[in-house]
Amino acid sequence: MPASPTRILLADDHALVRHGLRLILDAETDLTVVAEAANGAKAVELGCGGGIDLAILDIAMPRMTGIQAAREIARRAPEVRLLMLSMYDNEQYLFESLKAGACGYVLKSVADRDLLEACRAAMRGEPFLYPGAVTTLIRDFLRRDEQGERGPAAILTPREEEVVKLVAEGHSSKDIADLLVISVKTVERHRANVLAKLGMRDRLELTRYAIRAGLIEP
Repeated sequence: MPASPTRILLADDHALVRHGLRLILDAETDLTVVAEAANGAKAVELGCGGGIDLAILDIAMPRMTGIQAAREIARRAPEVRLLMLSMYDNEQYLFESLKAGACGYVLKSVADRDLLEACRAAMRGEPFLYPGAVTTLIRDFLRRDEQGERGPAAILTPREEEVVKLVAEGHSSKDIADLLVISVKTVERHRANVLAKLGMRDRLELTRYAIRAGLIEP
């Protein structure tokens, strides 16, 4: 028996773009569009509702951006693979997409060439990046290596990251203690350790760090 085709959610706020992409995808025997969304909130609803293997999300959508939708789908339906679609060869969009859980980033200008390959790579569990994106990632890695930088995960423990996120979201030490089921004293100790590790002084600097590290949205 042949394998069932990959069930795709296509999310883009332009109906003509969705129509064009659907024609490309549905022409393939191993791919089929089973749902469409015109905004990020609807994409989350459909992506987390079951029956979806792969969500293709435009970055620029109303209500929720594609990146916000990707984060939510990755959290609530981790079995769904995610591909980002964008008009822009933008370094920030690329990094935020990858941090949100996307396994690929496809430019609309070459979607007719790259989209099918990206879909199949995603379903194989492989990343798909256009050549310029690969160059960007290598350049960023080399820059960080030259400057001796380490990623956030190498600096803070998972518990410390939890505390930073909650501090940045405006929770008091007592709130954080209640949420994490630890003592206020332990919260304060984690916070002091984080400030010392990062060389920071206050909540504002921690909040900026949390945004850069992708722990909270700007």
